[in-house]
Amino acid sequence: MRKIVLMMSMSLDGYIEGPNREIDWHLVDDELHQHFNDVLKEMGAFLNGRVTYELMARFWPTADADPHRSGPMVEYARIWRNMPKVVFSRTLEHADWHTTIVRDVVVDDILALKAQEGGDLALGGAALAAEFLRLDLVDEFRVYVHPILVGRGQRLFPDTDALTALRLIDLRRFGNGVVLLHYERPGAGER
Repeated sequence: MRKIVLMMSMSLDGYIEGPNREIDWHLVDDELHQHFNDVLKEMGAFLNGRVTYELMARFWPTADADPHRSGPMVEYARIWRNMPKVVFSRTLEHADWHTTIVRDVVVDDILALKAQEGGDLALGGAALAAEFLRLDLVDEFRVYVHPILVGRGQRLFPDTDALTALRLIDLRRFGNGVVLLHYERPGAGER
């Protein structure tokens, strides 16, 4: 069964964006971008909320047309364009680039999606991740911790009374100081 893998960058103090939605502090250099490409090109689909999808759709469909883009950015533009995408939104009316719009996160529908053939499912966006976490649907966590304290903004993980045990799969330090913490839930992929 495919796994749902939460992949997010965050500050050391737990924020994915600053108070005005800024993410300019994300340290995505060629090494880290190539790592993202290597992981994401093996995935079966992107699962995003509307805000994340619209942010991506504004930039990536034509990013490889700019001759000043780095090799990893050009490669990612092609990965993004060709990868199936599922956007969870109650308001989005139309989406391009191999995108399916789904109105609500329904556990049985997500389990059916996980049971399909193909690579794992890359989950992005804090609000959507919070809903998947609330419904106990996240199997793996790939959290990229950036060496910065943001102070306030959008947190990656919502407050909860639930205690969730995780098992460390991998730990990697990149040259720019970003650290990957890769965890899985015991029994991941079996649900």
